[in-house]
Amino acid sequence: MTGPLDGITILDLTHVLAGPYASMTLADLGARVIKVERPGTGDDTRSFPPFKDGASAYFATINHGKESIALDLKDVEDRTVFEGLLSRSDIILENYRPGVMERLGYGWTDLSLRYPKLIYGAVSGFGHSGPDSQRPAYDMVVQARGGVMSITGERDREPVRVGASIGDIAAGMFLAQGVLAALLQRQQTDTGQKIDIAMLDCQLAMLEHAIALTSVTGEAPRPCGARHPSITPFETFHAEDGLFVIAAGNDVLFARLCEALQLPLAADPRFETNQARCENARLLKRLIEAVTLGQNMRHWIELLTEAGIPTGPIQNVAEVLQDPQILARNMVVDVLDRAGHPAYVAAGNPIKMSTLADPTTRGPAPTLDEHRQEILDWLAQG
Repeated sequence: MTGPLDGITILDLTHVLAGPYASMTLADLGARVIKVERPGTGDDTRSFPPFKDGASAYFATINHGKESIALDLKDVEDRTVFEGLLSRSDIILENYRPGVMERLGYGWTDLSLRYPKLIYGAVSGFGHSGPDSQRPAYDMVVQARGGVMSITGERDREPVRVGASIGDIAAGMFLAQGVLAALLQRQQTDTGQKIDIAMLDCQLAMLEHAIALTSVTGEAPRPCGARHPSITPFETFHAEDGLFVIAAGNDVLFARLCEALQLPLAADPRFETNQARCENARLLKRLIEAVTLGQNMRHWIELLTEAGIPTGPIQNVAEVLQDPQILARNMVVDVLDRAGHPAYVAAGNPIKMSTLADPTTRGPAPTLDEHRQEILDWLAQG
């Protein structure tokens, strides 16, 4: 099988996470990704722990299967190589601060004139417009400023960062979406375009219920732990041996939950509607836990699953990597070393397509400048 992006070449100047996450996604869909790195040091994440045999697992799990060439875009010879790559590429990705590419002579305005079919994808902290476009940003900065930290954590405690780097990852996902849309439009117009992704914008785009609540009530929502602020019961509950989750997202599921727990609450005016349940969420939690504390988690998960109620355990990452459902979906893959042996474990491709191969392994992450000669030979072929 060939991927839907087979034949598409991406010139990837991005580093750390947001941009490389986007190019990884596009590589998983079949694109060829040529990673342009700084001579000497390369991508910052090459120095991020944990390390195995002197190489970064962090770098390897995001950059597997890509090619690497080290270029100094201020060096005349390297600029010649870079411009050769531009002439053979469909997409260029960059995550420099706005203005850097322009100073190098490779901004969108210049490139669009020289390479009218080129798609230019840029991701930065605050985007290429607005009063703060020049400010630096990392994941935690946009989680904080974008409102996500304000609704994450426990009530009346300090806000916390979401454990996964969703500031970077969400931006990478939106960048990949934008690139795919631009490729589709290029088929119709035969011209490329610029995609401008701001990490801060992407945080706002994920706030869903928080924006709705603020717009209606005039008050910004506060952290509420694991509980959903607009759906009840939709949170963690104590069993005899620990916490598990119940997500009864509508009245029918709540009635089934009450039947399974033998609680006569479905017709109680305090809990009959979702709005009423949200207003009495703390009382409802106590009534449910008065029952669930009597048996272990496995008992309740099996019972509620049989009743068709969304439920599940709270697993740590080690447990997730052994989850039979995760494994059945090929969501744990091996990143190979140069000898063809498994070196790292990485997340698989969550985009399952009937015409896209879903291998259980990924090619090795490139060493810095590893593919220089191969790339130069390809350029020489015209």
